[in-house]
Parts: sequence; C-alpha cells; structure tokens
Amino acid sequence: MVSPAAATRTIEIFGEPLTPKQVVAKICDDVKAKGREAVLDYSRRIDRAEVSAESLFVTAEAFEQAHASVAPAFLETVRRVRARVERFQQAVLPKDATVALAGGGSLRQRYLPLDRAGICIPGGAAAYPSSLLMTAVPAQVAGVRDIVVVAPPTPFGSDNAHLLATCHELGLSCVMRAGGAQAVAALAYGIEGLARVDTIVGPGNLFVALAKQHVFGDVSIDSIAGPSEIVIVADASGSPEYIAADMLAQAEHSPGSAILLTSCRDLGKAVVEAVRRRLAVLERAELTRESLERFSAVVITTSDAESQQLADELAAEHLSIDTADPEATLAGIRHAGAVFLGPYSPVAAGDYAAGPSHVLPTAATARFAAGLSATHFMRSGSVIHLSKPDLADLADDIRTLAETEGLTAHRRSVDARFEA
Repeated sequence: MVSPAAATRTIEIFGEPLTPKQVVAKICDDVKAKGREAVLDYSRRIDRAEVSAESLFVTAEAFEQAHASVAPAFLETVRRVRARVERFQQAVLPKDATVALAGGGSLRQRYLPLDRAGICIPGGAAAYPSSLLMTAVPAQVAGVRDIVVVAPPTPFGSDNAHLLATCHELGLSCVMRAGGAQAVAALAYGIEGLARVDTIVGPGNLFVALAKQHVFGDVSIDSIAGPSEIVIVADASGSPEYIAADMLAQAEHSPGSAILLTSCRDLGKAVVEAVRRRLAVLERAELTRESLERFSAVVITTSDAESQQLADELAAEHLSIDTADPEATLAGIRHAGAVFLGPYSPVAAGDYAAGPSHVLPTAATARFAAGLSATHFMRSGSVIHLSKPDLADLADDIRTLAETEGLTAHRRSVDARFEA
C-alpha cells in the first residue's frame, strides 16, 4: 500500500508546493481534458523525455530490431517462462456453471474476458521483462483482445531491447513510450490513438501507485502495491544459508523487508552471521544493508505455534516455510500472497520462472486480496432463463418480498405473466 507519509509529503512542482496526491490529481485531470498533448507535455517536464506525437508509440521496425539484437538464449528463456506461466494460468481459469431447473429452464454463471488491458512496466533503475511476462501472459490466457503496454522512454523502459524483444515474442504490438501518472491516466481515459482500457495492472513508483488509486472506479486495477516483503517461518531444521540468501534477495529491492520468525535461537544467530557474510560480497550491498537495518528483523518466538500466528497476522506478500514439515506449518497459516514451501522453493523462482504471477498483495492486504492471475482479466455474469413453470415456482416468494419492500411494480411484473 502507498505510505501515508510518502503520499502527503510536499514537493515543489508546477511552481508551488504540492503533495504527491495533488500532483497526480492534476496530471490525471489534465490528461483527461487534453489527451495526448498533456501526456507529451508531462513526459517532457517530468521525465525530461523528447517524445513527439510521432514517436509516442514504438514502431514495428523497433520491435523487430530489438528482437534481432538480443541473445538467442534470452529468447529461449522467455519462451520457456511463457509456457510455464500459460500452463499454470490455464489451470486456474474459472469454468462456466449451470444449474438445471425442474421446469426446463436454467441458471448459469458465465466468465468473459475483459476487452482491453493496460500494463505498466517500470523503467527507472532496471529493465523488467519478467514483469511483462507475469502480467501480459495471464491476460492473454484469459482471452483479453487488446493489451497495451506503457513504459517510460528510458534505457530500462520502452527503449530497452530486452523489453521490446519480449513484447515481440508475446505478440504485443502496442507499447506507449510514457510512464508515471500521465501513462496511467492515458490508459484510464484514452487519448488520440489509444482507446481507454478496462483494467490497469503492473508495478510502478509512488506516482504510478497514486495514479492507479486515482483512476480506480473508471477502470479496475490490480492493487496499490508497496515495497516487496518476505516473512520466513523456520524451525531448527531450517538452513541458515538458504534463509539468509532469501532475506538478502528481498532486501536488495531497496526498499524491501525480510523477517525471520523462528523459535530456535541458534538458527536465528546462524542466519544473522550468514547474512553478514553474504552481504559483504553483494553488488547492491549498501542499498541492501539499508533495507535490512530499517525494515528487516530476526524474531525469536516462544514456540513454533507463535511463529505461525505472527506469520498469519503479518499476511506477507511472500511467505517462505523452511520447517521439518512445511505442509503442516502451512495448515496453521491462512494469509499470504504467495507461499514457498521447503528449502528448494526460493522466492526468486516465483519472481521469474515457476508460473504463478509475481504481482502480489503487500502490506498485509493478503488478508483480503489475491495475487494477479488470469481471473483478474475476466468478469462473471449470471444468465437466468426461466420457463413458465419455473417462474410459477418462484412467484409466491417474489410477491412476498416485493410487498414487504413496497415495490409493488415488481410483484405486478410477475403477475402480468399469469393473467388471462
């Protein structure tokens, strides 16, 4: 979730001090009113990007050039990961349901894909083809007709060869070279050359998160995501080296939090030592150390049951269980975005290659929210088809409730069908 402090701090922009929420509201309102002109204007002013109406969308030639420029091994990896994600997402697709009625009619629930989806891909400090795979492939499996990708015009965004090559592999031909709140607003409201979408998914910075929050209701969104997090539940059988490696993997997101819950004090001490040793050789050691010092902890609990209880209350984005019987441990924990069981299920497997999407609820929202899947890109609707005998079976109940609520026209709409 967006930090209240971050969302309300004052920044100097537009010639006056405004909170990030106020900045986002102004950008979104301007894009809604002025369309493409506003998107281009904010890209120049905020991102310092030289983007014109002609260069706002990636060309077919650019996709082809990027695809030809990357290593064949990278493309093979993309194909394998895509196949795994497709396989998993197809398995979780909901199926239509039908209830037959005695009079020959039926009650049905049907699931239909959304028409259009927008995907936000960051482009600041690194390129994220994995985020594209974990968002676009579930949408494709759901049957979404049109998928639009937005990424800022940076070396790690829409100008990145690996990202564009992945788009080409997935058959995605609409990539808008814009980021931030202006890109989210363009997806939500539409601009010249781009029709509005039905849902917006994908990660981003504070302004992307606030913009998704602002346009929610005009479109659906996946979540308002916060910093990445992991909670690890371990007992004396846990591996200090594996646990330390997983904690560092989350902390290097910077910000990222890593919390170990264990009743084994010796394991806790061994993990701390392993973290210190491994941190010394990390490429992002300083950023990772900051996350560890500010947002991470090794918590010694009074019992394994208390470890389970705390993990359930934290409802973390990633829950890793390294115990002698991980399935039994999981049975006592209901709330988590994604669960990783046993010593050979690192979170990195879920981030990059296993199959379920890595877009997950953060900041304890796993108590009520789920990770992204093909079902997010679908809507359900009921179909009621009654015969006259079926309606006759319902008629008295309809009349009673309609009379109780004072909605007599409802009752008469039924009575009319039984008049001579």
